[in-house]
Amino acid sequence: MKRILLVLVAAIVLFLGFAATRPDTFHVERSVSIAAPAAAVYPHLVDFRQWAAWSPWEKLDPEMKREFGGPEGAVGATYAWEGNSEVGKGSMTITGAEPPSKLAIRLDFLEPMASTSVTTFALAAEGAGTRVTWSMDGDHNFLSKVMCIFVSMDKMIGGDFEKGLASLEQVSEAAAPEPEPAAPEAVG
Repeated sequence: MKRILLVLVAAIVLFLGFAATRPDTFHVERSVSIAAPAAAVYPHLVDFRQWAAWSPWEKLDPEMKREFGGPEGAVGATYAWEGNSEVGKGSMTITGAEPPSKLAIRLDFLEPMASTSVTTFALAAEGAGTRVTWSMDGDHNFLSKVMCIFVSMDKMIGGDFEKGLASLEQVSEAAAPEPEPAAPEAVG
């Protein structure tokens, strides 16, 4: 029995030692091409009130409590939420805004697990449309290093980013102004 206990303790120590060697940071990124100019996409990102139309997490709890603050659609704007176990509790604050090409947001999760990350939306012209890249960067504490041995942050969040970008594409393209018709060529 003593030998089994020693093997078990050794296995736990090795596992925890391996977890400690995992990366201290994470990066998750997804992109989509949207058939709309950046000026038509950016307002859906910078105005937290518009996130209900495209954010994948907004649909997980219809009873979620929301609170908006600060200057609407500008640096300092805030959005706090509290919902069921699927959405948890947290807040976002716009920390950088370069209309219509970049938006930086500090993301603070309070529940189910406290963490802080930086989320960035980069918009770049791509043909007649816009390439939107949504990324998240953050630090791994020891508990998240252990969890990520089994499921990476990319697998946990990446699918949600893809759903959100697909919805953002739909709402942005629906709201985009119609392209100007080409002028008829002169025959002569």
